[in-house]
Amino acid sequence: MSSGETRAFLRRLFDAAVAAADPMRCVPPHLPVPPKGRTLVLGAGKGSAAMAKAVEDHWSGELSGLIVTRYGSGVPCRRIEVVEAAHPVPDAKGRETARRILDLARTARPDDLVLCLISG
Repeated sequence: MSSGETRAFLRRLFDAAVAAADPMRCVPPHLPVPPKGRTLVLGAGKGSAAMAKAVEDHWSGELSGLIVTRYGSGVPCRRIEVVEAAHPVPDAKGRETARRILDLARTARPDDLVLCLISG
């Protein structure tokens, strides 16, 4: 295999790996059936906003939630609030959003579903 062929092969492998990790592709097949109660989407991390968007786009029931991601990684969502904050060292906005996420999690009832979207 020539150096050009090796490079092209490695590029195809890389592109396939990136495509497989795309939240729009990998999140929907793992979504559960909507519950009797509410669906809360909570999350944190650089990829959490993209995962939240994938949930929104493929969720048939009602949902709401709160995600915190780093500055510049936000993705517009309609039903899930996305907050951008400092990373890796949390700022006041990140700490406040983390507190709000915990408060929201505490409202979950037995018939509710909590989808927790965590990325690194």
